[in-house]
Amino acid sequence: MKTAEMQGTAKALVAFGRGILAADESLPTIGARFAECGIESTGESRRAYREMLFRTPHIAESISGVILFDETIRQHADDGMAMIDVLRRQGIIPGIKVDRGTEPLAFLPGETITEGLDGLRERLEEYRELGARFTKWRAVLKIGHQLPTMPCIAANANLLASFAALSQEAGLVPIVEPEVLRDGDHTLSRCEEVTSQVLRTVFQALGDHRVELEAVILKPNMITPGTRCMDRISTEQIAEATLRCLRGSVPSEVPGIVFLSGGQTEVEATERLNAINLRGTAPWELSFSFGRALQESALRTWNGLVANVAEAQAAFADRARLNAFARNGLYDSEMEKNQHSLVCN
Repeated sequence: MKTAEMQGTAKALVAFGRGILAADESLPTIGARFAECGIESTGESRRAYREMLFRTPHIAESISGVILFDETIRQHADDGMAMIDVLRRQGIIPGIKVDRGTEPLAFLPGETITEGLDGLRERLEEYRELGARFTKWRAVLKIGHQLPTMPCIAANANLLASFAALSQEAGLVPIVEPEVLRDGDHTLSRCEEVTSQVLRTVFQALGDHRVELEAVILKPNMITPGTRCMDRISTEQIAEATLRCLRGSVPSEVPGIVFLSGGQTEVEATERLNAINLRGTAPWELSFSFGRALQESALRTWNGLVANVAEAQAAFADRARLNAFARNGLYDSEMEKNQHSLVCN
């Protein structure tokens, strides 16, 4: 029964025309984003902001699921309703980030390992009781001189697989996120080489841990050059490299791939998602799980003010709708002309 339920959840999360909102920013991350607009980061301001997003009218037309932070899954809306029930009433599947961030890897300078496995079985049981139906764990790998090393890739892959197995044991769909960072001067081909190696290692580990691939969602980076690379790369080249990497690394049993935005602008992430979906058939659904690339305009419009809620919700709905079009290969840059012009007050 658990397997059938998880497969159904996985398929629903990558349903045609919908994607996932990543609203699982850690306290330092959301604090930094609030600070950019002069908003004080408190438990109440974070709650109000996320309630604004979750109560956006008709947002379930574009958003299938939301990844929550531990603080948020325990909070209540202004009317006393549990935040997780706000999502469920919208027809949105609630999920939860379960890793506890990265720490340096011993004797491997510049590389990190993700923590959070201790006590995870008990936390997963609690999250399921609270109403979560899927989970997420992020590994972070950096491209640099002789980086990433195989010990780093293997260690993070094994932790992702352990997390996935424990999630499925609890009846929760794991979103496996091995992010190869854009930071650096590496080329498009170097990103493709590293990401392919990382993904192959991750799926080998998932197989070793007997994880049911039909109930797993992959959240990878798109294949892009490093932020300091001087090469001029087109959106079409990024799409071709991304699909080539995935076709050589990801088993067809996986129901869906939801891309992370990874520091791309809102428009870049949407354009590239659209280009990927225009380049022929693939064995998996190709969707999105964006954080900042879905929220940036809404956050800047809201700016911490109740009076701005309706306009901020409209900005969020607009961005989600554009990504829903892109997820279907139906986006056109002309659609951007109807979006709000947004700056911090």
